[in-house]
Amino acid sequence: MAKQKVAEQFVDILVRAGVQRLYGVVGDSLNPVVDAVRRTSGIEWIQVRHEETAAFAAGAEAQLTGRLAACAGSCGPGNLHLINGLYDAHRSMAPVLALASHIPSSEIGLGYFQETHPELLFRECSHYCEMISSPQQMPRLLQTAVQHAVGRSGVSVVTLPGDVADRPAPERTIEHALVTSRPTVRPGDTEIDKLVAMIDEADRVTLFCGSGTAGAHAEVMQFAERIKSPVGHALRGKEWIQYDNPYDVGMSGLLGYGAAYEATHACDLLILLGTDFPYNAFLPDDVKIAQVDVRPEHLGRRSKLDLAVWGDVRETLRCLIPRVRPKTDRRFLDRMLKKHAEALEGVVKAYTRKVEKRTPIHPEYVASVLDEVADDDAVFTVDTGMCNVWAARYISPNGRRRIIGSFTHGSMANALPQAIGAQFTDRGRQVVSMSGDGGFTMLMGDFLTLVQYDLPVKIVLFNNSSLSMVELEMMVGGLPSFGTSNHNPDFAAVARAAGAYGVRVEKPKHLAGALRDAFRHKGPALVDVVTDPNALSIPPKISAEMVTGFALSASKVVLDGGVGRMLQMARSNLRNVPRP
Repeated sequence: MAKQKVAEQFVDILVRAGVQRLYGVVGDSLNPVVDAVRRTSGIEWIQVRHEETAAFAAGAEAQLTGRLAACAGSCGPGNLHLINGLYDAHRSMAPVLALASHIPSSEIGLGYFQETHPELLFRECSHYCEMISSPQQMPRLLQTAVQHAVGRSGVSVVTLPGDVADRPAPERTIEHALVTSRPTVRPGDTEIDKLVAMIDEADRVTLFCGSGTAGAHAEVMQFAERIKSPVGHALRGKEWIQYDNPYDVGMSGLLGYGAAYEATHACDLLILLGTDFPYNAFLPDDVKIAQVDVRPEHLGRRSKLDLAVWGDVRETLRCLIPRVRPKTDRRFLDRMLKKHAEALEGVVKAYTRKVEKRTPIHPEYVASVLDEVADDDAVFTVDTGMCNVWAARYISPNGRRRIIGSFTHGSMANALPQAIGAQFTDRGRQVVSMSGDGGFTMLMGDFLTLVQYDLPVKIVLFNNSSLSMVELEMMVGGLPSFGTSNHNPDFAAVARAAGAYGVRVEKPKHLAGALRDAFRHKGPALVDVVTDPNALSIPPKISAEMVTGFALSASKVVLDGGVGRMLQMARSNLRNVPRP
C-alpha cells in the first residue's frame, strides 16, 4: 500500500470534520490537494472563476448548515483573492477553513515568484492562521485549525507549501476526535440574579434582538409576553425574530423603520439580545442597558453597559422566564405598537402610489412582488447597497426562509457567490440572488459557475445603471454624484449567451409573470429588471446632524421606501391592544 501524502491526509481530515465541498481555483502549488480531492470520496472540488467567490460561497454554506465549510487558493495572487470573502465569513461568525497554498518551502523569504506571506496577511480575518512547514506538524495543526473555526465560529487559515503537500505524511500520527459543533453557554447564577432584579425593578423594558436569537424565537416571544416588552431587531436579527411576533416594533439602524428607535430610547431598561449592532449613534445613552451575548468580546463594545451577561440567548431566557415577575401593565408596549403601525401606514401612503404602472419600475415594487411569488422556504442572498434596503423592507421572514448578505462586512458582489454556496447545500431548495447591477458585474464571471454546474439559482437583478447607495451617500454629504453611473448591457441577453435562462423586464405588468417563469425554469435563470435610479427619497426636514450621521430613527430616516407585508402584521398586532 502506497504511503499517504500530506495532501491526502489533509483532505481526509476535512472529510472527517464534515466538509463536503472545497471551493477554489486550481493552480500549481494547490495541485496536490486538488488531486487528493479527486481521489477521495465524500468531498467534491467546486471550480469557481474567482477565489473571492470561493470564500463567499463557503461562508454562505457554513451559515446555512452550521457545519464547517472550506475554500482554497493557490500561492500568492490565488489565495490573496480569498481575503474579502474570508473577512465576510469571519465577521458573520461562519465556520470556514481556508487553505492558502504557498510557494516551495525552500524559497520562502527569498522574493520568489508569486511570494506573499499568508500567515501574516490573513491574521486579522481569522481566529487561527499558521503554516505547515513540515509533514511532522500534520495532522495536529490542521485539527487545531478545524477546532478554532468550529469552536469559535469563524475562519481558520492553513498555509501549505506545495512541495510539503506532496511529501509523505508521518507514519505514526495522533488523530484525536474533532470538534464539529459548539456547546451552549449558560450564564453564571450571579449574572442571572442581577438581570432578574433589573427587570423586576424596571417599568418599561425593550428587547432589541440580533442574529444571536437564532433558534430562540419561542423563548423571546414568551419572555416578551411575560414582561410586556416591545421587540425590535437589527438587520441580522430580522429573519429570526420578526415573524409571528405580536410585539414587533420594527428595525433600528440605517435601514430602520417603525418604532424600534423610539422603543429603545423611551424604555428604562434596554436588553440587547445576541446583537453586535454596530451603530452606537442609534443606541440610547440615558437608559439602563443589559447585554446578552455568547461572544464575551462583544459585550459593551457599542454602548456603556449596566450589566454584561455571557451566554446563549436561548439558555439565558430559559433561566430568566420562570424567575422574573410577570408584568401586567401593557401601556408602554401598546403605545409602541400603535406608533409602529402609524409609522408604517405613513410610509405606505407615501411610497406605494401607482407603482404598479410607473416606469422605470420602482424597486420597492420589484421586491414586493418577489416576496409574494418566492417559495416559503426560499434562501435569499442580498447584495450590499440598495438591495439591503429592499430586502429589509419587503422580504417577509416566516421561520423557514433564510436571508444572507454581507450585513456586517458590507462587501459588494456578495449575493451571487453566496447563492452558489447556498444552492450546493440543497439543489431542490429555491435560492434567489437579489443582485444590484454594480455588485453583479463585479463578479459576473461566476455566473458561468451556475451554468457549468447547472445550479438552479435565480438572479433577480435590480438594474438601475448606477451605484445608487453611493449616490445617496454623496447626496447627504452635500456632494454631486460622480463616478456612480454604469453603462450596462442587456443582462438577459448575456445570460442567454452563456447558456442560461434570461428575460428582461421593463414594464411592471410583465414582472410577476417573468419571475414565475424564471422560478419554474429547472436551471439557472436571470431576470434583468430595469428599475428607477431615482427611487430614493429624503424627508423634507433634515438637520445637519442627520445629514452627517445619515439617520437616527424611523422618523429621521434618510432611506425611506415602503414596508411590504410588515404593515399587515402591525395592523394585526394592533387588534390585540385593549381599547380604552
